[in-house]
Amino acid sequence: MPVFAPLPVAFVRGAGAWLWDSAGKKYLDALAGVAVCGLGHAHPAVTEAICDQAGTLLHTSNWYQVPLQAQLAERLCRLAGMDNVFFCNSGAEANEAAIKLARMYASQRKILNPGIIVTEGSFHGRTLATLSATGNRKIQAGFEPLVQGFYRVPYNDLEAVRLVGESNKEIVAVLVEPVIGEGGIVIPDAGYLQGLRRLCDQHGWLLMLDEIQTGMGRTGRWFACQHEQVRPDVMTLAKGLGNGVPIGACLARGPAAAVLTPGSHGSTFSGNPLVCRVALAVIDTLEKEHLDKRAAQLGERLLAGFTHGLNGVTAVKEIRGRGLMLAIELDRPCKEIMTLALASGLLVNVTADKAIRLLPPLILSDAEADQIVAILTDVVRGFVEPPP
Repeated sequence: MPVFAPLPVAFVRGAGAWLWDSAGKKYLDALAGVAVCGLGHAHPAVTEAICDQAGTLLHTSNWYQVPLQAQLAERLCRLAGMDNVFFCNSGAEANEAAIKLARMYASQRKILNPGIIVTEGSFHGRTLATLSATGNRKIQAGFEPLVQGFYRVPYNDLEAVRLVGESNKEIVAVLVEPVIGEGGIVIPDAGYLQGLRRLCDQHGWLLMLDEIQTGMGRTGRWFACQHEQVRPDVMTLAKGLGNGVPIGACLARGPAAAVLTPGSHGSTFSGNPLVCRVALAVIDTLEKEHLDKRAAQLGERLLAGFTHGLNGVTAVKEIRGRGLMLAIELDRPCKEIMTLALASGLLVNVTADKAIRLLPPLILSDAEADQIVAILTDVVRGFVEPPP
């Protein structure tokens, strides 16, 4: 079905931060499959895990114990300070699990019309419930009637959250991205997550953080909420957890961890041996190579490079980032940047119409980071300052 509009290139091989197309041309990947391939392409640890597990056992069923699933759950809970995990196949499914968890949490408390506070500019997925939660009218259009029970407020606005809570006594949860990704790499003020944590504690709400794009070291910490030392009640993960192998996770702690019981939720492929083995290899590599700290260093290098290289370009409204989530926002629509960068051997994308988004792999070298800066700086300057 024609739901995608791919650019005219087909990649046939990858290694580290590089891709090669079917004509043999080489490209520097500053998108990493939209924050998926944090370890880059064809990482030896991931390759070994896939090959070894494929020759051992791919799938059984959750009717039986899956030891690798238990190991992965223990590792994630220890890293995130959570109590248990539901595994699924994607970020949208992880957020679906979080929404269902919040609904069941409400039901157990005799709340008949539960509400979840969400934010403008957010992106939580394309299933019916997650697109209803998303703050992007474009992806909702035509799919009405949407799922009810979501109350949308401006991002980075604690007062708006407080006012909704005062006017609606059936709010049960807040679902928010620690850094908005699809909406243009929007970083909240310091203290925003702490403020949400306080409001949730005051009202008995669940704080649910969508870390699907921000998690697994991308922002310079294992999870973006750790920048503010905030622990949510529910956290969702996907993307970088499997480095290209589809896996999602919904983590919970405290009362939220006891909400879902046998038969209340499930998934056929949930946490099978293959995906769990790969995710364990990803975690091992991230830990061994301290790639969360490396992401913080690389992010600072890229920000400094772009700030210097684009100094004086009046069309550039803002350059921002946290770790290896970066955006260059222009004063005009700039979808063409994707094609122009591709022609120059660089993969980026444009989101929120005017924000050039970069999500490079965490294994990037200093020299490769500098190449990204050099190529994209030239592309942006050529786009906003075309020769006469």
